[in-house]
Amino acid sequence: MSETPTPAGAGGSEVDRPPEYTVVSGEWQDLPDAVEDDLMVINMGPQHPSTHGVLRMELTLDGEMVVNNRPIIGYLHTGIEKNTEYRTWVQGVTFVTRMDYLAPLHNELGYCLATEELLGITDEVPERAQAIRVIMTELNRVSSHLVWLATGGMELGSTTAMIFGFRDRETILDIFEFVSGLRMNHAYIRPGGLAQDVPDGFDSRVRQVCRELRERIGEIEDLLTENPIWMERNKGVGVMDAESCLSHGVTGPPLRAAGIAHDLRKSQPYCGFEQYDFDVPVADTADAYGRYLIRIQETYESLSIVEQALNSLPGGPVMVSDPKIAWPSQLALGPDGIGNANEYISRIMGQSMEALINHFKLVTEGFTAPAGQVYKAVESPRGELGYHVTSNGTNKPYRVHVRDPSFIHIGALPALSQGLGVADIIVAVASVDPVMGGVDR
Repeated sequence: MSETPTPAGAGGSEVDRPPEYTVVSGEWQDLPDAVEDDLMVINMGPQHPSTHGVLRMELTLDGEMVVNNRPIIGYLHTGIEKNTEYRTWVQGVTFVTRMDYLAPLHNELGYCLATEELLGITDEVPERAQAIRVIMTELNRVSSHLVWLATGGMELGSTTAMIFGFRDRETILDIFEFVSGLRMNHAYIRPGGLAQDVPDGFDSRVRQVCRELRERIGEIEDLLTENPIWMERNKGVGVMDAESCLSHGVTGPPLRAAGIAHDLRKSQPYCGFEQYDFDVPVADTADAYGRYLIRIQETYESLSIVEQALNSLPGGPVMVSDPKIAWPSQLALGPDGIGNANEYISRIMGQSMEALINHFKLVTEGFTAPAGQVYKAVESPRGELGYHVTSNGTNKPYRVHVRDPSFIHIGALPALSQGLGVADIIVAVASVDPVMGGVDR
């Protein structure tokens, strides 16, 4: 047996860590008695501990009690932010939609809102496009919360919650495929509007899904809300009060569960959210159970917003009229996905040389955005999702940096974890609903 003293700051820690003992078979009896009183450092992961992506947590334990939790990220690193610097403004949408892959439409929207502000066309985006953006992102919020319910329930042994959550999410993914041709990573929201209009039957199909989901989410409530096991495992776990949330930059459901009704759709409305009537659910428990209640109520509010948007859905185009920006042009949803409409192809190939040249230049070079920098944020299912985009006046972003709420919330895990049992760490992590695609972007 050998003792290896660990210097202060080893492994990125700013505090002294306990000595590490390397023991081979047959030497356990030789450990000094003092070791029994020392803290133990173990790894939880790398795995999926109630997350959507790979996370490792270095836990310092005093018996079963967690003294410190040091989250270690980077296992899913994709370099998406850097890749956007080498792609045109429109091509960037296909990258950012893959960050938080449970909220792809929110990523697309944040990026496009920032791009539109750089272009100076925020007020020119058609009202129909803005309303459809609201419908799609609110459906995306519901689908994301359903995945959280499914995975969080599964981690605590509720396989029924898992089945219900994924079952109900499928109805929304069917809508996304119906509209964009893809279940996830749609690249449907584009700078200036949308890739194409919604297909016939969209209104009735979405209304039917809203009616079904209200009933089915009610079933999940009946299963979990007053379930003694669910309450025992969630109440008082992962407590983070309002002051702690604000000091860590925590937003979204964890902040609202601490009693602060902060929601960007209310405080900094975008896409016409100011015209919709909805509440911002809050709780005062500041624990995992309160975050569950918040997400349940948010699903109902989102379904109400969707129905309001359908009731007032205007006609008209779904892309700005400027032909130097409105790319891609005249797309249609076919049996194999999205592609250029035959009528459009016949026009640019056989009738208008100018239209063909414009199409060619937009596809190959894209448009240019004036030099400058903007920050635009949207309320994603996990909290404030912000895009700080810088342009140097070319056809590609100079820099795209994302404030992803999952990254911020992973940084709050040490505060959430102190004093918990090892089994409660899973609940604490699940309650902030991190998606590692956004963390490791």
